[in-house]
Amino acid sequence: MISFILNGENVSVDVPAEMPLLWVLRDRLQLTGTKYGCGIAQCGACTVHLDGAAVRTCVLPASAVAGRSVKTIEDMAEDEALHPVQQAWIEEQVPQCGYCQSGMIMAAAALLSENPDPDDAAIDETITNICRCGTYPRIRRAIHRAAELGKAG
Repeated sequence: MISFILNGENVSVDVPAEMPLLWVLRDRLQLTGTKYGCGIAQCGACTVHLDGAAVRTCVLPASAVAGRSVKTIEDMAEDEALHPVQQAWIEEQVPQCGYCQSGMIMAAAALLSENPDPDDAAIDETITNICRCGTYPRIRRAIHRAAELGKAG
């Protein structure tokens, strides 16, 4: 049994210790916003926050989150208010296919929590998620917009 905090709630799951957190979230807890992309921690579609830091769950064993706090895309909005990154994503019309977006949003939110006003170099260095549609210029603009929205909020 592995116990952790998921989106602010205590949860316990009876899974093998080595089961990737991605499959715990998707298959056992029915939180399907976190996506499977590559299975080798390269693409970032499976990104969530672990104690506030962006992590890729496809290679993270469930045992690594015992006693820790996990936040998924399902918990980004507060009440009816979108997170500034989600709002910026809409305003900049970032997604095309949208598959990578939940992981991309989680990575961007983690970046902004550490660096509330990143320059392009910091964004390029930190946001290593892969977008097959190639919307990187929109992603960068959305991160800058989210930084501005965060200052206003």
